[in-house]
Amino acid sequence: MHRFLVFFLATFFCNLTIWAQLPSEKSSTEIYESIQKLNFLGTALYVGAHPDDENTRLISYLSNETKARVAYLSMTRGDGGQNLIGPELRELLGVLRTEELLAARRIDGGEQFFTRANDFGYSKTPDETFKIWNKNKVLSDVVWVIRNFKPDVIINRFDYRTPGSTHGHHTASAMLSLEAFDKTNNPNAYPEQLKYTQLWQPKRLFFNTSWWFYGNEEKFKKANKSKMISMDIGVYYPLKGLSNTEIAALASSQHRCQGFGRMGSRGTEMEYVELLKGTMPQDGNDIFQGINTTWTRVEGGESIGEILYAVQKNFDFTDPSKHLPQLLEAYKLIRNIPDPHWRALKTKELKDIITEVTGLYLEASASVPNTDPGSNIDVHIEATNRSNSDITLKSITLSPTDSGINTNVKLADNARQTFDIPLQVPANTRYSSPYWLTEKGSLGMYTVNDQKLIGRPETPPAFMAHFLMVFNGYEIPIDRPVNYHFAKPDKGEIYQPFEVLPKATVRLMDKVLIFANGDSKSIPVKVKAGEANIAGTVALKVTEGWRVIPKKIDFSIAQKGDEKTVFFTVTPPTSENEGTISPVVTVDENRYTKELVFIDYDHVPKQSVLQDSQANVVRLNIKKVGESIGYIMGAGDEIPESLRQIGYNVRLLDPKNMGPESLSKYDAVVVGIRAYNVLDELKFKQHILMDYVKNGGNLIVQYNTAGRNDPGLDHLSPYPLTLSRDRVTDENSPVKILDPENSLVNFPNKITRKDFDGWVQERGLYFPNSWGKEFTPIFSMWDQGESPKKGSLLVAPYGKGHYIYTGLSFFRELPAGVPGAYRIFANMLSAGKEKLENQVNLKG
Repeated sequence: MHRFLVFFLATFFCNLTIWAQLPSEKSSTEIYESIQKLNFLGTALYVGAHPDDENTRLISYLSNETKARVAYLSMTRGDGGQNLIGPELRELLGVLRTEELLAARRIDGGEQFFTRANDFGYSKTPDETFKIWNKNKVLSDVVWVIRNFKPDVIINRFDYRTPGSTHGHHTASAMLSLEAFDKTNNPNAYPEQLKYTQLWQPKRLFFNTSWWFYGNEEKFKKANKSKMISMDIGVYYPLKGLSNTEIAALASSQHRCQGFGRMGSRGTEMEYVELLKGTMPQDGNDIFQGINTTWTRVEGGESIGEILYAVQKNFDFTDPSKHLPQLLEAYKLIRNIPDPHWRALKTKELKDIITEVTGLYLEASASVPNTDPGSNIDVHIEATNRSNSDITLKSITLSPTDSGINTNVKLADNARQTFDIPLQVPANTRYSSPYWLTEKGSLGMYTVNDQKLIGRPETPPAFMAHFLMVFNGYEIPIDRPVNYHFAKPDKGEIYQPFEVLPKATVRLMDKVLIFANGDSKSIPVKVKAGEANIAGTVALKVTEGWRVIPKKIDFSIAQKGDEKTVFFTVTPPTSENEGTISPVVTVDENRYTKELVFIDYDHVPKQSVLQDSQANVVRLNIKKVGESIGYIMGAGDEIPESLRQIGYNVRLLDPKNMGPESLSKYDAVVVGIRAYNVLDELKFKQHILMDYVKNGGNLIVQYNTAGRNDPGLDHLSPYPLTLSRDRVTDENSPVKILDPENSLVNFPNKITRKDFDGWVQERGLYFPNSWGKEFTPIFSMWDQGESPKKGSLLVAPYGKGHYIYTGLSFFRELPAGVPGAYRIFANMLSAGKEKLENQVNLKG
């Protein structure tokens, strides 16, 4: 068990920062800073709920100024948010935000952890949060991370004492951290974890407070600070040429899908933490005061410290390789440390430094970016010693296979050695995909049954290259992930994960298929080849009552990566119905049902995600008036495609090109979510939109965020309209129709409370809380224990037309195929056309 524990800890630490382990090419300054961190044996864990909750200024300060090992534990991966840079939502957004967090940590110097909690959307209280999260499982994950990471201090981003004052996930994260603090050293708490890790007791728990939590700076100045520690996190780092706050801004700017890009700042800036548990440090600006952070805290560490402190003190910036003998001596001593945690951690850190001081470049690059189980590829090896140190490459093996070679080659100074190793990918190799998405989860939790994976930010690499190196006669194993290394003319050198993917994948073009009547539809299905020269059949599985012609279609694809599209005719039932369709590809008697999605942005490594290929099919009885819709995209949504599904002709409008006459041809113009927040030009074109309404047009404005001083918000509406942070988060909350005679709930579809059945994630958000007398509120809805909110849908006549503002979450409901949401939206698009329809009927 003890040997297994040592191995597990070593691999746990290795895989947390796998992208930091790409070929090491650090400058002398960076190596020196690594040695400083090697010599500081203090650890801090920052705890929050979502990507972007973390205080990058404090993480960077603790990592770069204090030299502590520091990590951010995010309860969720941010799956319930929105995406300002692309189409990814829900699980795919969680993958993107995971990578953005890792990109931020590569800049501020921290590490990254998660629990299995799923960000199901906004909640108002921790009680509501824990109704959806499995509290016991999430708490066990927090305990697990603390037991493995072993922080001396924990810092909560949020205050556990103020439930209801912020996002329920926020308060829940602080409550879980507080409870875990008392459980991590209790052998009766989650004893099954102790097969893989050890008990641990953090010394202190803090809350990262500020004037914001007190309401204003004046109140904070008067607050009792006897249990607070202050730190000047605006410190300047001459070795980096940057202030800590500049580094922090670069880190937080990696949260691009949330629009968190910001400018760096300089100068003194104070940060405060309030002690919640443990002993209060005597020094008012050092959270580690009184905690032994030297090598003497480790049994056998004193002699190690003598060596490594001397290396730090006398570091040679012009030739770091001069320190190799001392580093090897320290390495040998570290290997004999009795404590498995410190032995695994410091062995890894020192191995990295040994490769860095010698300029040793080790790389294992696959000949292809991906392959399928059972295939054969080559792995290209490069080893270059860029120093006059005595280094020999003894052997290379590729795990989890027996592939490898014995090299026994001496690496001369700056002489590149290359090798090619054939690799047969085992037939039982798991596909490369985010591990937390492999099995079906619930609304509040991801399913991860492998304890060793819980907490990790990413799936471990498919293959690892193990280099057995000999430095001055002493053997040291060094690991590198097998990646794919290539160049693009417009981007230069790129590293991305080498992946194992299915021989064939299949996808439906639309995730929701709406049948507004009984007519059949031709449904395209795309088959993608994971290897060359594949052939087989495609079939569609459908819910009972739906018909598909033909039963199966033959296909063949010659080139790997190519796609072929086949078409099925799907006929809905005669009455309203909801079901699913799922494509199945059969190749050589093997069935493939997964869709392959690539997430590819410049600021994060490319990700491949395998999902069940499935579409919801909905047979609606829906009426609509009007055909032509203009749509102004805001922060991004799928509503235009959803409207096309029910027969509208939707054209995307660019505000820059909107003129007085360009809108007159549209039956309605829809403004996308947060458009006034993200499109500066809208404030210059607002008069064109208002003239369109005045002349008989129908304008629908979807939600915008309040309190951000965004351009255009002051002139959002032709009448007084004040946005608020009011929202109804319970998707099953009661709904009352306030004006039953209003055409919006009668024409062309009769709207009842049943139309709010089956909504997902929420009712709506950022409702107005006050408006001019010209507006008519249509619905009232409320969360449990709260007063009714009447601002979810407002309509007002303006000139000859109608202005509608809505905070209802159509951007979530239409892509999810919620029938009632389609009927309500069709009625909004038909506003003002009831008389025209009646005239047409009379003429008929």
